[in-house]
Amino acid sequence: MKFTIEGSDMNFEHEVLNSDVPVLVDFWAPWCGPCKMVAPIVDEIAKEYEGKLKVVKLNTDDNQNIAVQYGIRSIPTLGIFNNGQIVDGVIGAVPKHMIENKIKPFIQSVN
Repeated sequence: MKFTIEGSDMNFEHEVLNSDVPVLVDFWAPWCGPCKMVAPIVDEIAKEYEGKLKVVKLNTDDNQNIAVQYGIRSIPTLGIFNNGQIVDGVIGAVPKHMIENKIKPFIQSVN
């Protein structure tokens, strides 16, 4: 079972901006080594927080409009969206606990 959603320029508004729950967006590219390191962590988070957090993976090579719109200059960048706004984020391959520390304040506000 897949717990992440493939994001795109076309579905970003629906999947991320109009989401009823907070969204973790993984901005990545296939050639990015650190992106490959953080991908299993992002997948774990998607599974563990299912129903409380949506996880969207957005390939920045294929979806440059969204990457430019949000000023993504380094990847991996994990953007945290809540109520249609980017509220926090993490740049680079970081340990799982650092990502969880960033998302927990927004997840706890969801009943």
